[in-house]
Amino acid sequence: MRKFLSLIIAFFVLVSLIGGKAFAISSKNYIIIGTTDKISSLDPAKGYDYLSCNILQNIMEGLVKYIPGTTKIVPGLAKSWKISKDGLVYTFYLKKGLKFSNGDPINAKVFKFSIDRVIKLKQDPSFLLSDVVKKVEVVNDTEFKIYLKYPFAPFINILAFTVSYPVDPKVYSKDKVYNGIPVASGPYMVKKWVRGQQIELVRNLYYSGKKAKTPIILVKLYRNANTLYIALLNGEIDVAYRTLLPQQFAKIQKNKHFISMVGPSPFIREIVFNVKYKPFTNRKIREAIAYAVDRKQIVKDVFNNQVTPLYTLIPKGMWGHKPVMPHHNIKKAVEILKSLGYSKSNPLKITLWYSPSHYGSTEAALALTIKNQLEKTGLIKCQLKSAEWATYVDYWNKGVMGMFLLGWYPDYFDPDDYMWPFLASSASNGMGSFYSNKKVDELLLKARKVVNKKERAKIYYQVQQIMAKDVPYVPLFQGKQRVVAKPNIKGLLLDPVQIFRYYLLYKK
Repeated sequence: MRKFLSLIIAFFVLVSLIGGKAFAISSKNYIIIGTTDKISSLDPAKGYDYLSCNILQNIMEGLVKYIPGTTKIVPGLAKSWKISKDGLVYTFYLKKGLKFSNGDPINAKVFKFSIDRVIKLKQDPSFLLSDVVKKVEVVNDTEFKIYLKYPFAPFINILAFTVSYPVDPKVYSKDKVYNGIPVASGPYMVKKWVRGQQIELVRNLYYSGKKAKTPIILVKLYRNANTLYIALLNGEIDVAYRTLLPQQFAKIQKNKHFISMVGPSPFIREIVFNVKYKPFTNRKIREAIAYAVDRKQIVKDVFNNQVTPLYTLIPKGMWGHKPVMPHHNIKKAVEILKSLGYSKSNPLKITLWYSPSHYGSTEAALALTIKNQLEKTGLIKCQLKSAEWATYVDYWNKGVMGMFLLGWYPDYFDPDDYMWPFLASSASNGMGSFYSNKKVDELLLKARKVVNKKERAKIYYQVQQIMAKDVPYVPLFQGKQRVVAKPNIKGLLLDPVQIFRYYLLYKK
């Protein structure tokens, strides 16, 4: 480990070139962040897992952005905007002189190209734009209009998410996903990317906003929680963010050599049913499984009480939340299964899929706990299967898995982001559920057109009641954000929209 540490230090040579400028490097000029997350894609049109989006949130910027530590939207690359009275036309006025990290201009044509490209490529996050955007029209270099198919109350929030970030038309093809080094529009730019191992970010000198507080950020990817924990204890990293084991975090909270922070999070976990995959085509089977799951045991035994049970898809603390899903009731689960003809000699045979590392080193324990809970009915035989994340994503998109574990981080801070992607017919395929309900579609579209929060909340209550009856998902728990760092690391912020902001970090 000591040898490894010396190699890391050697990585930061005495002189580094950033944007063509050289400067002497001291220990204050870089911060090393460790994580067990993986990067799938740094193309905004495709990247949709947490770390991919988080890297993009530090190297790119959209028309609008959140004030750090809040859910308030403010101008980003846009100077201002206006919305037509009917809510169908958004006119944006860009700041002048905007440039990408390679010096290419960021103008209205770039935004039209970027939005059109997302919709055309039809990757995982594309529905966020394609379901609502009708067309984009350029007025001049600094002005353009986005026409919507229907009024959509939280549309401005989507424009703060990575799928809406601009990409350079001279570098990114309109016809295929880009797999090279990203061209940045935000506080940092990518200098070097060793896939599966680390990514080095340096200040983007063309960025129009406040410069990043630390010149260099190195994000190192660790195999599991144990290797991340050892790296932290050995001083190989300055910050550990996502994900230590609950027991490790509890232990390090008592260690005076580190600071630890816990913050609220809209992150949720759920079981997904592919409702077109037998036997999960049967709603009663999904309902029985929902009754058999014991969230309180999961919270206590797997996560050391560091998460909270969740009984709907909209997280606690967000308006529209209504805990409608069945609570643990083993007798009810048995009753339903027996009514379907299952018995000890003729059990329901199912498979539960999980990804062993993407959600941290607790995932295997979570899957095993759920398996044991289902089999406690005496009428279910549950097999466990796993696949690494890239394969896992491919499997759910192709409908290979009938029942699997998934998690969700917010694209935009609004209940729509926990309803539409999961339950709308046009979006649920991307979740691997393939759920479709005409009444739900009507209600969700109605909610999108309503501005008043109370009226929208009433609609979401109706949708959640239908979800509780149809059971295309079993919400499990809501997480919290946790970070551990050396005491000299400042600027740590556990943001309510789950954006970990590297550009605010600095050493004292």
